[in-house]
Amino acid sequence: MTPSSRLIAIVPAAGVGSRAAGPSPDGSAPLPKQYRKIAGQPMLRHAVRALLAEERIDRVVVAVALGDREAESALDGLARVACLPCGGATRAQTVTNALARCEAQADDWILVHDAARPGLPAITLRALIDACLHDEVGGLLALPVADTIKAQGGDDPPRVGRTVARDGLWQAQTPQMFRAGLLRKALAHAEIRQLPVTDEASAVEALGLAPCLVPGTLSNFKVTWPEDFALMEKFLDRT
Repeated sequence: MTPSSRLIAIVPAAGVGSRAAGPSPDGSAPLPKQYRKIAGQPMLRHAVRALLAEERIDRVVVAVALGDREAESALDGLARVACLPCGGATRAQTVTNALARCEAQADDWILVHDAARPGLPAITLRALIDACLHDEVGGLLALPVADTIKAQGGDDPPRVGRTVARDGLWQAQTPQMFRAGLLRKALAHAEIRQLPVTDEASAVEALGLAPCLVPGTLSNFKVTWPEDFALMEKFLDRT
């Protein structure tokens, strides 16, 4: 890391997460899952606090939807946090908008972290940063795939098409850490070519680059389904 470069975390939190959304306080619309409470606090707050545990992170930028009415109270009292109403139609657009609004310099490091991953341990975050600061491309947390993987080959009911060899397969997690200049270029390249971008690493890969893989941890799983909240609460109770 050069003396002038910073570490800035971006948390895209503009989606609804319909598979795990809960009832809103006034019953008007589903409550986005990032605001559902785990261990007494909104999930988003847990995710942001996990990033704030790393002193090298200059600030955390939370990118929310226009008209968001929950973020301010969910993040109340947290230092080094900026909430920006710059959410886009997709994750990639939200991250692109946040990059433009946070005034990051090209050499600054950007860590993009899912709002639905509140179980990120400080030691795992530290390992990612230590690895990426000395890497030409950057990288991401990931876990080697342990289960047997089946590709679907039929519907109604779903049927197995084939078994996918799991050797060398990794399950991507976040944060994913890249220089701001590279990330801007990768996201713009993917948008122009209308490439599917499910995470920041896939956009960087589309430039012909190979991000490094840093071992993640089971507690850093993504809360996706309603039953995941109870499981995540057990992990958080241990910290």
